[in-house]
Amino acid sequence: MEVTPHCVVALTWTLKDTLGETLDVLDEPVEFLVGGGDLLAKIEEALQGHEPGDRVDLHLEPEDAFGDYEGELVFLEKRELFPEQLEEGMTFEGLPAGSNPDAPRDALYTVTEIYPEHVVLDANHPLAGIALRLHLKVEAVREATEEEVGRGTAGTGFFRVQPQAPGSSSLH
Repeated sequence: MEVTPHCVVALTWTLKDTLGETLDVLDEPVEFLVGGGDLLAKIEEALQGHEPGDRVDLHLEPEDAFGDYEGELVFLEKRELFPEQLEEGMTFEGLPAGSNPDAPRDALYTVTEIYPEHVVLDANHPLAGIALRLHLKVEAVREATEEEVGRGTAGTGFFRVQPQAPGSSSLH
């Protein structure tokens, strides 16, 4: 079976920046719904017509991936608003009460720096502003179930950033 809209494709990949630094490796196949919200549009487009065993190499500019980096999505908040156990790289859904009222409430914030009195939070995607090179391998293709099509996902989004515990660095 080849990749078509509303199928599920199992992929492995290596993601690098344009300098060749490896940003993420997925060795075990993960399933994504094509035609849903799991993959970036340019990736879905490039996968069309491919079959298991095929390899696809993509170069994605920021506008085709996670957008440009927006400095206005970086906020300095009082340290006292956050838990005592706080580490760089931790993420929070929204900001705590008492924080900047102009900050988006529904964003996912990453702690980028911690000072005695303040915490720097960034609502940009960790890969915003970065051109990417993605080396994909199609491991399997199957028909999507009605439930998957209805949900718009096979359960895993492409680099969907989830709130993370300290020390976790997974982007997928």
